[in-house]
Amino acid sequence: MKVLVIPDVHLKPYLFTQASSILESGAADQAVCLMDIPDDWGQEYHIERYVETYDAAIAFAKKYPDTLWAYGNHDLCYMWNERESGYSVAAAWTVREKLMELRRALPEGNEIRYIQKIDQVLFCHGGIRDEFVKGTVEAEKYDDVDEVVRTINEFHHDLMWNDISPIWYRPQYSSWKMYGEDQALQVVGHTPVEAIYRRGSVISCDVFSTYRDGSPIGSREFPIIDTKTWEFQGVKY
Repeated sequence: MKVLVIPDVHLKPYLFTQASSILESGAADQAVCLMDIPDDWGQEYHIERYVETYDAAIAFAKKYPDTLWAYGNHDLCYMWNERESGYSVAAAWTVREKLMELRRALPEGNEIRYIQKIDQVLFCHGGIRDEFVKGTVEAEKYDDVDEVVRTINEFHHDLMWNDISPIWYRPQYSSWKMYGEDQALQVVGHTPVEAIYRRGSVISCDVFSTYRDGSPIGSREFPIIDTKTWEFQGVKY
């Protein structure tokens, strides 16, 4: 299957319009969104931008109900009342209400999760470090990727709000072992990169983020992942 990945959104509603056009072209079969839908430089009081972006996400979810969604730290900080860089006190109520609306728009059985899995490809916001799995999942489940994913997806704040959890970890900056390196590919966002690239068993693709002045950091391409061959390409709208 060819999967179109929508990387970190950060108040860019046009990403959903562009992703829709790519899907309609037949270039991919399904989409996965790595979320971080709210927050961007200097947008804390632009509530209309939050509403516009969430409405675009909700419309996309209704048009493509098989789209999978993976929580980012900027989504969860509003659910868990955690203050972090970019958190907007002014937009907090709006974000929580719109996130609930997005969750209601998804079909039963297609909940927003920390980790989404298609074939042997794992999609999550930050990255699944091997040490995190060994420290939180029963040893007898370790070799069963499906069980590991299912178990982690049931975790809550206390196990997830830390630097090595799948919503926060940054494999781009370290060489720690990733979970399932010999049997699974991970596709992650969270850390801005200049181009989509693979290192080991991880594809990094947060290429739509910007510097503080609004200039682009990355190539602004959508990754398309072949979940059978693990080949990937970047597609510009």
